[in-house]
Amino acid sequence: MSSPSASRLTAETASKFARIALGHVAREYPNKLDHVLDGPGDAKGPRDLHPIFFGSFDWHSCVHGYWLLASLLRREPGIPEAAAIRALFDDAFTAEKVTAEVAYLARPSSRGFERPYGWGWLLKLQAELMAHDAPWAATHRPLAEAFAQRFRDFLPKAAYPIRTGVHSSTAFALALAQDYAAAAGDSALTDLFADKARAWYLADRDAPAWEPSGDDFLSATLMEAECLRRLLPADAFAAWFKAFLPRAADRQPASLFIPAEVSDRSDGKIAHLDGLNLSRAWCWREIAASLPAGDPLAGVAEAAAQAHMAASLPHVAGDYMGEHWLASFALLALTAGEAIG
Repeated sequence: MSSPSASRLTAETASKFARIALGHVAREYPNKLDHVLDGPGDAKGPRDLHPIFFGSFDWHSCVHGYWLLASLLRREPGIPEAAAIRALFDDAFTAEKVTAEVAYLARPSSRGFERPYGWGWLLKLQAELMAHDAPWAATHRPLAEAFAQRFRDFLPKAAYPIRTGVHSSTAFALALAQDYAAAAGDSALTDLFADKARAWYLADRDAPAWEPSGDDFLSATLMEAECLRRLLPADAFAAWFKAFLPRAADRQPASLFIPAEVSDRSDGKIAHLDGLNLSRAWCWREIAASLPAGDPLAGVAEAAAQAHMAASLPHVAGDYMGEHWLASFALLALTAGEAIG
């Protein structure tokens, strides 16, 4: 798993991941709803509440399952599953279904729905759809605009970041949402993200990296770095990173270089740790690609990425607690350092 051929996306892997996602994005149950009931009339099932994103165990996993499929279709359009992906998208991304998803957001009780993790993934999905010669992005645009507006409304009053390794991570949400801002040419949104990231993170120094926690699927430390890498000028990021992880080339803090052990992949929270390994690989690769030629950290970072992928890439399928979402994080790691996707 540490060979170069195993650490980048191939047509064979793309086909495998596509089959996995096609098997769950339209699988309604089991399902973990993020839903506030204002009365007995709100007791509805996933498909009634979310006519597009009703599968994959939960709304946000369904969103990034669609992102996975769209990314695979663009990168490997010749895979056998391509026709099924297009048919799925033609059925899912209709004006009627998008209108229903937008209407759900308009409920006062939905104000905090999927904040901020689902917000970031929805915008990353839209950025990917915009890269396709198809009507999907135009049809989906009202939902993307609704979530972009949520960022505009929320970030000015978010005085503090959320420094976690789970769904509440503000660094992860900004990093993903920036892909949309860039694809849409929305410089004002990019400026909002960058200003908030500076306010939240720019003063951070010598990160202790007290991780992982028992159900992390993100590195709070590396995700912060990846967020700033996307939002700062390259020279400003390089200077900040040297102060943030000054001993990284010496593999310190050691916790960032040791893959997490996953003791029970049928336990949804413990299975998060496979995601941690894959997301760390993604972050290390993105950071390595941004380093100047000859920087000693580049090789160390790539080796760390390889070790983390070797620990968890073989486990993206097998138990539904990981299968409904892990391939998305595997794709981030396999394509890190490349263009949008």
